[in-house]
This record gives sequence, C-alpha cells and structure tokens, in this order.
Amino acid sequence: MSRLNQELGLLQGIGLLSTSLLGTGIFVIPALAATAAGEASLWAWMLLIALVLPVAFTFAQLGRHFPHAGGAPHLIGRAFGARMERLSALLFLAVLPVGLPAALNIASGFWQALFDLSRGQALVIQLATLVAMLLLGQRPAKASGMIQGAIAVAIIATIALIWWVGDLPASSQPLLPAISGSWHLLPAALGVMFWCFVGIEAFTHMGEEFKNPERDFPLALLFGVLLAGLVYWACSVAVLSFQAYGDVTTDAASLPRMLDLLLGDQARWIAATVGYLACFASMNVYMQGFARLIWSLADEGKLPAALAQRNQHGVPARALLLVILSCALCAGLANVLDLTVDDLIRYANGNFVVIYLLSMAAGWVLLRGIWRWLAGLSTLLCAAVLSMLGSDAGYALGLLAVMALLDYARMLHTRKPLGESASPQAGNH
Repeated sequence: MSRLNQELGLLQGIGLLSTSLLGTGIFVIPALAATAAGEASLWAWMLLIALVLPVAFTFAQLGRHFPHAGGAPHLIGRAFGARMERLSALLFLAVLPVGLPAALNIASGFWQALFDLSRGQALVIQLATLVAMLLLGQRPAKASGMIQGAIAVAIIATIALIWWVGDLPASSQPLLPAISGSWHLLPAALGVMFWCFVGIEAFTHMGEEFKNPERDFPLALLFGVLLAGLVYWACSVAVLSFQAYGDVTTDAASLPRMLDLLLGDQARWIAATVGYLACFASMNVYMQGFARLIWSLADEGKLPAALAQRNQHGVPARALLLVILSCALCAGLANVLDLTVDDLIRYANGNFVVIYLLSMAAGWVLLRGIWRWLAGLSTLLCAAVLSMLGSDAGYALGLLAVMALLDYARMLHTRKPLGESASPQAGNH
C-alpha cells in the first residue's frame, strides 16, 4: 500500500519526466555537444538514445514492481542490502553541491540575457527560484504535474517555431551527416550529453504517487524519454543549421541567439521566459525527488523522525524545506567560488552515472526473465558511459570511496551487524 497520496495520471507523469529531462539541458547541451563534436553530435544523440532506452526500460520495470518514494537508493538497497542503500542515497544527495547550482546558473542566465545583472543580483534570482519551488512543493504532486505538462508544451512549441520560421531542415545541413573519421569525437560529446537524460532516477521517487503505478509509471517513463530525445535531436539540427555554437560562454545563449536571428529583438523575451520555466520544471522534479528520498528514509527510521512529517496535502514539506535550504547554501558557495556551468555539469554527471550503474545492477538481481537480461545489458552500457567520463568521474568515485570508509568506520564504532538497519521491505520479492 502506498504511503503517499496516489494522484498522478499518465499525462501528468509524462509532463513531469519530459520537463525534467528537457529542462536545463535543451538550451545548453545541444550547443555544447556541437562544440565538442560538430555534425557528428547528431549521431551522438542517436547513440545516446539507443543507450538510454534499455536503462529506461529497466527503470520502468523496477518502478512497476517496486514503487517506492525511496527511488533508486531503495531499489539498490533491496538488491544489495542496507549499507548500499545508505551509500547510494548519500551519493544521490551529493548531487546537490554541483548539479543544482549548475541548473540555477543556467536559469538565472536567461534573465542575464535580458538585463545587465551583477553576480549578486543573479544570486537573488536563484534564491527566489528556490522559494517558488518550496511554495509549489507544498501542494499535491498533481499540481506540479499539471504545471510541468504546460511547460513541456511550451518547450516543444518553441523548438517547432524555430523549425517553422527557419524553414528547417536546410539542404545544407544533413539530418544524419557522414561520420567517417569523426567517431573519435563522440565520447567527448556523450560525456556532456548524458546530462540530458539524468532525471529518470529522480522520477522513480514519484512511483508511489501514481494512481495506477503498474500501468502508468512505465508508460510515462518510456514516452517521456522518447519525447525528450526527439526534441533534443531537433534542437541540435537547428543549432548546427544556424551555427549557434562555438565556445562554452556563447553555447549557453544558443537558443536565444537563434530566436533573435529569426524573430528579432522581441524574441529575447520568449527565450528568457521559456528557458527559465524549463529550468524551473527540471529542478522542481529533483527537489521533490530529494525530499521524498529524505522523507522515506526518515519514515523507515533511518533519519530523524521529524523529517517524516507531512503537511495537510500529504507531501513531505519539512524534508523539502531541508533540501531547499541546503541548495541555497550550495548556490551561494558556487557563486563565491565562481564555478563554471560546464565544470559543474561534468562533476554531477559522474554521480548520476554511478547511481544508474548501481540501479541497473540492482535490476539484474531483482528482475526476472527477459527484463533481467536487459538490466544486465544496461549495466554494461552504464559502465561504458562511466569510462567515457574519464577523470570527470573522479568526483563521484572518490566521494563513494570516502563515504564507504566513513560508513565502515561508523559500523565498527557502533558494533552493529550489517543487516540490523535494513529496510523492512528488503527481501520481500
């Protein structure tokens, strides 16, 4: 039986996931990928979608059979025990110091394209964004689903407008160009592009809140991934056609540049509004996912009981407040240290890939039949993507090693058996 209100339908689920995947990435990553690999980036998108689909199918089956607010860490715990659940939960939460400041930087960057903002003013916009997510997060999950569904329509309409006004596809830009001699460029592009498909693991935290999780959760996940992949590829075609890429600084403004070229000065407001809302939608899913993970751990006695309280709408408002405050602190530190978006994205990607790798390995243990073999294939694919990250994976692997040592030291100090704090649901499959 679900511990949270079951209010999400199929369309709301698609809206939540697609905006989570498109959010911050649609306005930055196609240009970054084009800078890294040129026309070969169109092949990289096809390859990435092919890599992500087995992972999405595996997450869909795991969410169908084991819907839980604990999301990916809970699934990893079911397969490998309480210690791995703790470590993966901490690794997931460790995205906060790098991933969320990157998203907030991208969001405030759209307003900097309209106004000459100082770093301090940009930080104020970021903090105001967090307050807005806190207020929305006090409402039932279906409220976020409805709002983010509308934002998804706005994103798709913006890309469609660029294709229509720009008369794409252009004869000078093949939809899938010859790639001979360019294969060596794909790993660098994929290392950046994986950011576009992080969000699936956060979406798993919403599994308990679907009206019909066995039917609607996997469908929402798969349709959301396919929709996002198609929109990313279409945006990349536009970026290459109008040469709206070149370096890390200008890549962040690629979509406003295209709209300005096609529609004139007033298009800046369209780009800023849609871009900001897309970033907001993506971050909102993560904030709610983080909050539900913390709430689930507290509800199972693994964190202070105060964090398990829910408000009158049945949502974990207190855990969400903790997440928002932590993110505000991290955004302030990133602002002081003057970290670039590209650096933050690459560090965060390592955490996400490790979480995906552990989740797919959990699928090999928990699933049966053809889905087990698909999970095994997905595990190998995630391992390959992790190797492509190279030194960028050091943040995640180093953090995992340090947390494992600290957890081992804690266990020696308390002298508790490994399985004593395991989830009461572990093994019931």
